[in-house]
Amino acid sequence: MAKNISQTIKEYFDNNPNREITQEEVVSHVFKFFPNARDPWRVTRKLYEEGYLVKVSRGVYKRIPGYQAQPVDAPFPDEVRQQIFERDNYRCVVCGNGLHNGYEIHADHIIPLSKDGKSILENGQTLCSEHNMMKKNYGTTDFLRRYSMKMLEIAREIGDNETEALFEEILKILDKHGY
Repeated sequence: MAKNISQTIKEYFDNNPNREITQEEVVSHVFKFFPNARDPWRVTRKLYEEGYLVKVSRGVYKRIPGYQAQPVDAPFPDEVRQQIFERDNYRCVVCGNGLHNGYEIHADHIIPLSKDGKSILENGQTLCSEHNMMKKNYGTTDFLRRYSMKMLEIAREIGDNETEALFEEILKILDKHGY
């Protein structure tokens, strides 16, 4: 039996060669052995990014015996990362913190690599460590909802009606589209 989640997923795909398998099926298998697993979905996507799995369609992967692809687009090349930071003035696009006031900054993929995002300038943004981690932990739309709720609360506290209206509208749009 496999010792960790990644090995369990690899073993599952290896035991089902050339078969298209949904992430839900893989996750159900993982939870049999690791009931408290944290984000086995991400492990599956990472195996695809590393070239171990073939992505058939959104959330559907397969393992072709002997196949090893080149890893999906790596993190931003140094030159592109620098261009992102310069364009964003070395500040988090969410909160404005950055190098000027001692915050660590990261070049973040707006559309993640796991969702076919590319490591190009147009798909990059500068985030501080806090907002980068929030986005990774919650996903883009959950992050947007949490951030909008936080900003709405602050706007109400300080009586900023214009900002309050903006974030109320963002939350209505998220609700309208089921996010």
